[in-house]
Amino acid sequence: MIFNMHQDISVIIPIYNRPGEAAELLESLSKQTDRDFELVMVEDGSSIPCKSVCDRFADQLRISYYFKENGGPGKARNYGMAKAKGDFFVILDSDCIIPAHYIATLKNQLKEGLRFYGGPDDTLPTFTLMQKAVNYTMTAFITTGGIRGGKKKVAKYFPRSFNMGFVKEMYDRIGGFIDMYYGEDLDFSMRAIDHGYQPVLIPSLYVFHKRRTSFRSFSRQVYRMGYARIIISKLHPGSLKLPHAAPAVFFIALLACLFLSLLTINIWWMAPFACYAVMVFLDATLRNRSLTVGILAVVAAFTQHCSYGYGFVKAIITGAKFKAKS
Repeated sequence: MIFNMHQDISVIIPIYNRPGEAAELLESLSKQTDRDFELVMVEDGSSIPCKSVCDRFADQLRISYYFKENGGPGKARNYGMAKAKGDFFVILDSDCIIPAHYIATLKNQLKEGLRFYGGPDDTLPTFTLMQKAVNYTMTAFITTGGIRGGKKKVAKYFPRSFNMGFVKEMYDRIGGFIDMYYGEDLDFSMRAIDHGYQPVLIPSLYVFHKRRTSFRSFSRQVYRMGYARIIISKLHPGSLKLPHAAPAVFFIALLACLFLSLLTINIWWMAPFACYAVMVFLDATLRNRSLTVGILAVVAAFTQHCSYGYGFVKAIITGAKFKAKS
């Protein structure tokens, strides 16, 4: 089926205090084999703006730059979509680098009737060992159960805002992202599905995604994800599945086994977690061909499960509800 061979693409990117990332991102977009697209950069109240960076690429890309007061990434994306002139929107994060074939590949998919998609993320050799370890932890089946867009899946796929696209008509029908710092993209995808738009995971539309560069920031990020998951489940009853509770079970079991091992002076209580750590280490080491990444991936995996699990449990105990930010 031929959908529309002449769809105009608008790439919308919110950014906050990251001119360095903007330079790398725009450099990658300037090297697209097909540069026939609109780029909408939305500066979300940054104290360190990237306008001068955008100006450097003005002769290579069709850039529309907007500055708005700070309101979070969801509001920035909504602002960009309201300003965009295209009839197909691509949403990317500012910490991504886009492979040269991305737009051309997308246009080929549009000819086949693509209406709503998400793409995976990958790493570049130039990424830090920490970024590679975090990327592994957030994408590997052994650490996520496939709920974040891998090829092997145990849960339904929902495109995420670091790399997703959809027809403007979908935005017009369901509205933009809700005013929620984490989980707003999950809510957006769920509302789209409720309106009959079925997302497609397209492996060839991948991006190189620079993950967190410290365990502290990574822990804070996944804690918010775990907390947001409970709020999302209240906005979308029935969306919470068993795999989503796995990190909370891991977190509680780890605390219980640690307590029992200290109480009984018997380290065998920790044996299941030691086995899991070895599995993560071997898988991450082989995939990245780096012992250091393997070691960091073990720390990242335990950080992810415990921080996400803690946020998940805390949200249940406190009765977390959605409250729009002022």
